[in-house]
Amino acid sequence: MNFTTDATEGAAELLFGWLDSCFFILMLVLSTAIGVYFGFWGKKEDSPEEYLLAGKSMSTLPVAVSLVASLVSGITVMGDPSEIYTYGTLYWLACFCAPPVGVLNNYLYLPVFYELQITSVYEYLQLRFNRSVRVMASVLCTIGMLFYIPIVMYVPALALSQVSGLNIHYITPIICIICIFYTMLGGIKAVIWTDFLQGVVMVVASLVVIVLGLIHVGGFSPVWEKSIEGQRIKIFEMSLSPFERMTFWSVLVGGTSGWLGMLSVNQGMVQKFLSLPTYSKAQKSLVFLVLGTLLIKCITCFMGLIIYATYYDCDPLESKAISRSDQLLAYYVMDIASAIPGLPGLFMAGIFSASLSTMSSTLNSLGATLFEDFVRPCLNIKISDKTSNNIIKLLVIIIGAICVVMVFFVDKVGGIVQLAMSMSGVSSGASFGLFTFGMFYPRGNSKGALVGSVVSLLGMGWIVFGAQMAYSDGTIKYPKLPTSTEGCGFNITLPEPIVTEVPPEEAFVLFRITFMYYTLMGFAMMIIVGMIVGLFTESPNVEELNPTLFSPVVRKYVLRKKQKYEMKIIDGKKVLYMTPSE
Repeated sequence: MNFTTDATEGAAELLFGWLDSCFFILMLVLSTAIGVYFGFWGKKEDSPEEYLLAGKSMSTLPVAVSLVASLVSGITVMGDPSEIYTYGTLYWLACFCAPPVGVLNNYLYLPVFYELQITSVYEYLQLRFNRSVRVMASVLCTIGMLFYIPIVMYVPALALSQVSGLNIHYITPIICIICIFYTMLGGIKAVIWTDFLQGVVMVVASLVVIVLGLIHVGGFSPVWEKSIEGQRIKIFEMSLSPFERMTFWSVLVGGTSGWLGMLSVNQGMVQKFLSLPTYSKAQKSLVFLVLGTLLIKCITCFMGLIIYATYYDCDPLESKAISRSDQLLAYYVMDIASAIPGLPGLFMAGIFSASLSTMSSTLNSLGATLFEDFVRPCLNIKISDKTSNNIIKLLVIIIGAICVVMVFFVDKVGGIVQLAMSMSGVSSGASFGLFTFGMFYPRGNSKGALVGSVVSLLGMGWIVFGAQMAYSDGTIKYPKLPTSTEGCGFNITLPEPIVTEVPPEEAFVLFRITFMYYTLMGFAMMIIVGMIVGLFTESPNVEELNPTLFSPVVRKYVLRKKQKYEMKIIDGKKVLYMTPSE
């Protein structure tokens, strides 16, 4: 295939064939079939536990693959190669965050949720503090996810629109409705098994595209040589400045805190761990999750280098073959793989699979959160398991419908998309800090938890909004690595850029802090403010606290209690009941 033809002309020809469309549709049909099967034939009983936790009967491997698929959204699959292509390999260091995140979650956070066996992670906050803290955390999480899901679906829909020629406003609702349908019918079992299918499709398609790319450029050596020549290999950027876009330290420290907050206290993640029958199986799935995340991150980041080696002298963005960097991967796949009928369709199915996995997991977890935290407490009558199930399914449909409507506004708000994505990180920092405050600080009280989380959210919201405004007006600029159009085979006349030197001081100092630290900053605000408030308000009696509500290290080295507590249902409510010590 000739990569030096007229880029604009070539772009118009890079569209799906009939076999590509067949592969893509087949993936959607299989996903729907899984939901239908578990909705009507693959369940043991019609109960909330069966719907939300799969009756604790899941196997390790599908849960692990589902966890990986949920972490890796379409934004990741399409964004990582573009990040490496544009800014270099610093972000690749995020791979090394996965092992410490797995270890910390295994020993510090997961044991607490698994011992309590709660359906909603926010139920923990009511047991540890009070209902007000639980409701506040649930509302904030729900709002954050409602902003995040439309973005997750919009980005790959944009790519599919590019390669299929279909209107994005027709594509997105259809895909979303299919996802809502199989999630609503099959519950967590459908989510996990469709994640498994979609995860396999994503990995296989990505590996095939990598092999084709290496064959085209001539192997690993040309990729490495051109990447070095193009200044793409960046690892030991050891600056300690928090104002650099990315450094060695900001990727490792910020990446670890961000992933730990996402994995350890996220409703969708914890819910999947709790669907396993034993804690040892949950630990095994965590190991597979770490290995799977490493694999996916390495695949997506290496794709970025291969794409650069392919277009090192004919940048698609400068040559107007694509209009935005989000389309880079889709353009590359159609360019490199269109000679093999069906492969582009398979790869696009993989990209959409990543988004569908994230969306289905979020829909299911939000259904659980809203039912357990809002609907069930408001019901003054006892309802049957079947009625509970139907209510949860209705909630999934309502949430999905809201997200479908919001997708129509995503491409009309411009810079607000990046703001919404950043806000997701802001809420995760506050949420991560809130749970950590409860599990690791026995003297923490509900007032400290409430004030700390509110201050964290307001403070980070102000910082993120200010930073986005500074990006949009050019006060903050991050230089991109050089690209070329010398090998495009035609002349491109680009206007000389108008460079305006803006002193960094014109942007407020907090606005210039890298987005890699947003979760850590929100976390720190929550903890510090919560502890300060606790100093001026009444603290709980440490001797009367239930050890089960704290991380194992706190139980062992701080509380030093030998009593055992178990969860019991008393008058329809879950309470921790102390059993005699051995």
